[in-house]
Amino acid sequence: MSSHEAVHRLVVSADVKGSGRLGHQAKLRSRRAMYEVFEAAFAAVGVAGQVHVEDRGDGVLAALAPQVPPAAMVGLWLEEVHQGVREHNRGVSEPLRLRIAMHGGPVSHDGRGLVGRAVDLTCRLCDSEPARAILAADDGVDVVFVVSDVLYRSVVAEGGRFVEPEHYRPLPVRAKETDEVAWFHVPRRTRPPLPAPAPPPAPQSSPTPAETASVDEARQWPTKYWINVNGHNQIVDGAEVHGDIVGVRVTPDDDSAEGAGPT
Repeated sequence: MSSHEAVHRLVVSADVKGSGRLGHQAKLRSRRAMYEVFEAAFAAVGVAGQVHVEDRGDGVLAALAPQVPPAAMVGLWLEEVHQGVREHNRGVSEPLRLRIAMHGGPVSHDGRGLVGRAVDLTCRLCDSEPARAILAADDGVDVVFVVSDVLYRSVVAEGGRFVEPEHYRPLPVRAKETDEVAWFHVPRRTRPPLPAPAPPPAPQSSPTPAETASVDEARQWPTKYWINVNGHNQIVDGAEVHGDIVGVRVTPDDDSAEGAGPT
C-alpha cells in the first residue's frame, strides 16, 4: 500500500491496556500475543493479504483494502479476536486486554504511514476515556470494541453473523478536535460495564437562624449618623471611629460643623 491518493478504507486501531507497567519480557509476550491474535483473525475472514498493518509499540494501526466488507470485520473478525484473547488468557498471570476501534473514511499512505482524518478519529476512539473506563470498570473484560457513529449506523445496525447491534451503547467522546458520539461494545455482554457516575456534590449547609439574624442586623446598621462633640455636630458617613473623640478642630474661616473633623 503506497499511494498519496486518498481511498475509502476501514481503519482499525488497537492498544494493549497497561503495557507501560510491564517489564521487558512481559511486554514482548504481550506484543507477540497481540500479533498472533490479530493475524489469526485476519486469516479467518480471508483478508490476510488485503490489510496494511503498522506497529505502534503497544498496539497496531491497520487499514483494510477497499473491497473488504466491513460487516465481516465487525462480525467474524471481532469474534475471532475475542476468542483468541480468551484462549491466550487462560492460566496466564498477565492477561492480554485490548481496546479496539474502527472507522471508515478516506485514507492515503505517504510512504511513511497512514494519513487521513479517518485515521485520526479511529485512534482517538481507541484512546478515548470511555474505552479506558470500561476496561477499568471490570477486570473480567478482555476486549472493548468501539465504532464511530457512521460505522454503527451504516454497518453494525444492519446486523449479520456475529454482529450484536442491540448490545452496543452510545457515549460521547471529547478529545482535542474530537466531539463525537461513538458506540461501545464488549463481546458476549449485553452492555458494556460502564463505571458508576460520580455522586453529586453535597449541598452547602444553610445558615443558622443566629447567623441570619447577625447578617440582617449588620445590614440594618446605619452607615451615616450624627455625633456631637463639644457643641459641634459631626457626620460620620461609612466610616468607623476607634477610640474616644477628644475634640474637634475648627478652621479659622468657619467655626460651623461644616469642614470640622474629629481629632
